[in-house]
Amino acid sequence: MTKGKNTTIKPIRKNTPKRNSALAKKGKTKKTFKNRIFRFLFFSLLIAGSLFGLFLVSVYYGAWGKLPDYHTLKNIQNADASEVYSEDGKILGRIYAENRTNIDFSAIPINVINALVATEDSRFYSHEGIDEISLVRVLVKTLILGNKNSGGGSTLSQQLAKNLYPRRDFGKFSMPVNKIKEAITASRLEKIYSKKKILQLYLNTVPFGEQVFGIESASRQYFSKPAHQLKLDESAVLIGMLKAPSYYNPRRFPERSKQRRNVVLGQMTKNNFISENKAEQLKQQPLKINYQKQSTHSGLAPYLRERIRVEADNILKKYTKADGSYYDIYRDGLRILSTVDYSMQTYAEDAVKSHMNNLQGLFYKHWGNQNPWDNNKAILTSAIERSPYYKKLKDEGKNKQEIDKLFKTKRESKIFTWNGEKDVKMSPLDSIKHYIKLLNTGFVAMESNTGKIKAWVGGIDFKHFQYDHVTGRRQVGSIFKPIVYAAALEANMSPFDYYPNERKVYAEYQDWSPRNADNNYEGSYSMEGALAESVNTIAVDLIMETGIESTIELAEEMGVSSPLPNVPSLALGTANISLLEMIQVYANLANRGKRVDPYYISRIETNKGEVIVDLNPLGAEFETSLSPENADIINHMLTAVVDSGTAKSLRTVYGLKGEFAGKTGTTQSQADGWYIGYNQNLVAGAWVGAADMRVHFRSLALGQGATMALPIYGKFMHQLNNNSKYDNYCSAPFFKPDNTSLAKLDMPHYMPPRANFFERLLGLDNKKDDKIKLEERRAKRKKNKKSIYDKIKSIFGGKNKD
Repeated sequence: MTKGKNTTIKPIRKNTPKRNSALAKKGKTKKTFKNRIFRFLFFSLLIAGSLFGLFLVSVYYGAWGKLPDYHTLKNIQNADASEVYSEDGKILGRIYAENRTNIDFSAIPINVINALVATEDSRFYSHEGIDEISLVRVLVKTLILGNKNSGGGSTLSQQLAKNLYPRRDFGKFSMPVNKIKEAITASRLEKIYSKKKILQLYLNTVPFGEQVFGIESASRQYFSKPAHQLKLDESAVLIGMLKAPSYYNPRRFPERSKQRRNVVLGQMTKNNFISENKAEQLKQQPLKINYQKQSTHSGLAPYLRERIRVEADNILKKYTKADGSYYDIYRDGLRILSTVDYSMQTYAEDAVKSHMNNLQGLFYKHWGNQNPWDNNKAILTSAIERSPYYKKLKDEGKNKQEIDKLFKTKRESKIFTWNGEKDVKMSPLDSIKHYIKLLNTGFVAMESNTGKIKAWVGGIDFKHFQYDHVTGRRQVGSIFKPIVYAAALEANMSPFDYYPNERKVYAEYQDWSPRNADNNYEGSYSMEGALAESVNTIAVDLIMETGIESTIELAEEMGVSSPLPNVPSLALGTANISLLEMIQVYANLANRGKRVDPYYISRIETNKGEVIVDLNPLGAEFETSLSPENADIINHMLTAVVDSGTAKSLRTVYGLKGEFAGKTGTTQSQADGWYIGYNQNLVAGAWVGAADMRVHFRSLALGQGATMALPIYGKFMHQLNNNSKYDNYCSAPFFKPDNTSLAKLDMPHYMPPRANFFERLLGLDNKKDDKIKLEERRAKRKKNKKSIYDKIKSIFGGKNKD
């Protein structure tokens, strides 16, 4: 022991039997604990595996919703938009539940395929529906790390399964359940279909935002071209959208879309689909799209397409497919062939837009700082009460004060203007005032000898105004008068007499008295002159002598289905009749008295071109409503309207050549303006007016049919005249009877009030009163049952109508 140090010496412990026993027991305890841990982990994994197996089995056998079987997957049928075609084979628009057009693999560019595979599933060609590596990665991140946004891992086959059978909400189990269901479905798809077919199904199914589905519809919407014409950079833009269609929308977010496009190009380089140089060149290019909204409102002839949709849907209820189910216009991708001519429809819409834009400006200028409702508050009140917003507030129980306050509260709105749709901050009341002052229109063109509708414009903008003014009923004014004159001819009244222009009072009709627009009641007119100059007094004389009921009967035979009032004012067009009905009437005249019924669907086919139904009435027998000779006379008379009457601007302003007939029409207070023009092959006409008949021009010069409606016809026909393709519609002279002419009708329109000349012309006895003599002649003519044409066979040289 060393001196000076405190040292503690520990005794040496010997391994006694007792100590050895304790050490052995401790080692055994550690070993047992490890075994327990191992057994716990083993059994835990076994239980977890068993539970997971049971979970898989439960999903497989439909405990979480039935999985599609092989039979179902073999008969996948994507909803396919039906398409409406013009007669010359161009697409007018689409009808769909989902905006989708299914195409074959051969119509998909290889650049689209390569971009898709490189970006979404680089191992697509090597797996059998499930990419185990990616799947494990996603499951670990989702289940263990709790990252719900881990994404990825889904093969194209799995994404197709998700698109075909959308995911359901199962709470905390949603992700694993849906992933397993998609994996099983994907595996089944891979066993049924080739890789090409899976790519085709995928690209026809995948959404591209804005309710657009499939690469074909996306290509048309964002680049205005079919998919097979897509360039490489355009393909990259569309494939780039698949990650998040709204976020990478090239119309709304061009910079984001460009960045995503470049990522896709980079992926294509990484997977050796394109060279780095090519990718770099394309990345430097600006993003360019040619956006054209694909919707049921877009495209030509939206008003007519809406009628076609309803009518075709009803027709198809009578026809079944091979499996016994009925055709579905919204899902079966049908081809509906219309009678519309694409260029003529374009001309019609251009004519409407051009004229109505100018006319609306003239209307605003005409009213200046005043409003049509300033002196008639009922106009504004009724417009408010007709509005959907007012009805909604009433249904909610709002009182008048609350409604008035809400109607004066400004809010963000979209309104129609002739400079395009505008985003404005406007109160509902101001919006209604804006729309009250808008003029609207209807225009339609039809082949007079077949009934084929060639162009149809139901209003100024289908998105904002769905009401179709081609079929809407309005007072027709003087365009009804040809029916009155035709009925007079059918009643054997002579087209060679002169008729006095006298204002009369009809006591039996509440002392009603017609007046002329110019307030002139002197002299006499030939029948042609009275029709060309639209003399009201003579038109009423004719209907009274012919018989109102006889005139109504003829109108119905010529195609008028609207109710007609049994009053003398019918001669002036006080009845409410649609433009389409009046077009049919004038087609009767052009067709020499034979009635033709308008139609606009010629054929409905499957997407493979198999005819479901042929609706062409070609070869059908036309009913005769008017004798050919009398139709010829009316046609001759109405050419005077164009050559020297109220429609002469068609010659002087719009330069129309060839033989045309027509009639202008203007109703009380200039509420409605009309014009219908025609030749032997084509009849077309327009109506113009405000929705409320109390809103109108305050002068006849601005509000007459020749100013409001005729220019649409003039602009339309001017464009046809400049296209040699339509010569048959612009140079078709009216039928002339054999061995004769209508020259005898070319007599002076107006005879001034000079007694001797007038009496000599009519062959009246100078000793008797002119009026009495004329009435005697009319009474004698009424009793004569023989046609006037028996007396003038030298003119027409043909058989008379029985």
